[in-house]
Amino acid sequence: MDHRFVGIPELADVPRVAVVVDVMRAFTVAAWVFARGAEKIVLVTSDAEALALKGSRSGWLALKDGAPARGFDTVNSPGLIRSLDLAGRTVVQRTTAGTVGAVAVASAPLVLCASFVVAGATARFVKTEGPGPVTFVVTGDDGHAAEDVACVEYIGQHLDRGDAEVAPYLHRARTSRAAADLAEGVRRGYQGVHPDDVDLCLEVDRFPFAMVARQEDSLTVLRPVAAPESDFTTARRNHHRGAPGLLPEAGPDAGPVTA
Repeated sequence: MDHRFVGIPELADVPRVAVVVDVMRAFTVAAWVFARGAEKIVLVTSDAEALALKGSRSGWLALKDGAPARGFDTVNSPGLIRSLDLAGRTVVQRTTAGTVGAVAVASAPLVLCASFVVAGATARFVKTEGPGPVTFVVTGDDGHAAEDVACVEYIGQHLDRGDAEVAPYLHRARTSRAAADLAEGVRRGYQGVHPDDVDLCLEVDRFPFAMVARQEDSLTVLRPVAAPESDFTTARRNHHRGAPGLLPEAGPDAGPVTA
């Protein structure tokens, strides 16, 4: 399948199929938000818009990257999100890269948001539903973030050959500047980052769904969608479920979130 890679600044036209990638951490967090039971995520590009939407809709929650901030319910950290009970909730997500990239291509006929945790499902969904050439939007570092480029190339290999050896791609992501910055944040005790964030961002095919963004009432709304299964991804996901130190995708041990 034909595909190309671009950064957000290089988006000059509306693609037919857009796969927007943010590994560390926006679309790893989004997948965990759905795994914890949320109905949908509204993607926005500013703190003000996030807070305005939360304030105008009963029961909606808001999260952003960086440190905890007044008015926001949680932060853009998979290690922190994985312990929340988000059953049935709508979450407004604002980040500096991932959500900006998704909103930039929101008018495309098909938009998916992706990271390593949904890489295989994303590739299988595009193969089944994609109507044309695929534009991968690399959101980090103006299109040069090593972890995003690695994920894009890994998904591209899936589109071309049906599978790919993941280890080289994960190595590039684990040794990226973004991973180093998260590790440094943990060492310095920064709020908004969890010690498990990098590992959680690199759990390939943790989840069986893809994530599709559509325009709904002038909002860019992300929802999980079923993707064709494969024996390989089923086995990989079962391995993750049995891994020590990880919470199940849903369950009574999740902490409540109040707004």
